[in-house]
Amino acid sequence: MSDGLVLRVAEDTADREACFAVRKEVFVVEQSVPEDLEYDAYDADAVHVLALRADGTPLGTGRLLHGEAAVARTGDAAVGSLGRLAVTREARGLGVGVALVRAIEDAARVRGLAAVDLHAQTHALGFYERLGYVAYGPEFPDAGIPHRSMRRAL
Repeated sequence: MSDGLVLRVAEDTADREACFAVRKEVFVVEQSVPEDLEYDAYDADAVHVLALRADGTPLGTGRLLHGEAAVARTGDAAVGSLGRLAVTREARGLGVGVALVRAIEDAARVRGLAAVDLHAQTHALGFYERLGYVAYGPEFPDAGIPHRSMRRAL
């Protein structure tokens, strides 16, 4: 998939709408996350990364919180918060998720962050562990789905 994969930071309205459409498909439709929980005030200032097929079809997205928004999530201004990582059903298993995580980590490095935190759905712990993330703290529910906190130093 990497040959036909385009990754970019969502800079315009069309890119952001594509990110939100992927999130709606994955979280709201597939996982039954209430729409009012999926979108939040952090979306306005987050760095959104979009993965597209070469023909422009959106395949996945994720976001990075930094600054005050990250402090609210991580408690540390030097730690970003990776979240809302979503890959369409058709693109799963093709490396899109890995590419998105690495692109979000790159965005964190550009902003001078020392680490990235995330809240992983427990079924995805192995995916993040393979990318160097370490789980910490107890399991907790988020939108009715079990999660664990994870962190990776950059």
